[in-house]
Amino acid sequence: MMKQQTGFLQVQTHGQGLTMLNVEISNWILKTGIVTGLLTLWCKHTSASFIVQENVDPDVRQDILSYLNDLVPENRYYLHDSEGVDDMPAHIKTILTQTHLSIPVVNRQMVLGMWQGIYLFEHRRQAHLREVALHVMGE
Repeated sequence: MMKQQTGFLQVQTHGQGLTMLNVEISNWILKTGIVTGLLTLWCKHTSASFIVQENVDPDVRQDILSYLNDLVPENRYYLHDSEGVDDMPAHIKTILTQTHLSIPVVNRQMVLGMWQGIYLFEHRRQAHLREVALHVMGE
């Protein structure tokens, strides 16, 4: 019988960077009782996003952050600057990444590659409390 569960994660970021969510999401899936299904994650923000990326070498995460900062610099003229010089670049970085993910669930676990981590990507310089919506549907 098909069923579904919904929930939310509160994620405290530490400023611009990547926060891995694998453990928190895995624990939530176990509580739902769903064994096989599809998990959807939704980032409820316009200046933070998701990426699935290398979960072992921190140099990969630093290189990704450096690349996006070079690609979308703060030191150019943007019309939208009422929330600070890092806000409009954060919106653009969100466009270039993802605000939602769909991940298969098999045997109560996300189907991820050995080296894959799910990260909330904070694009603002200051720490923020972010909210992630979770929805899983399955049996």
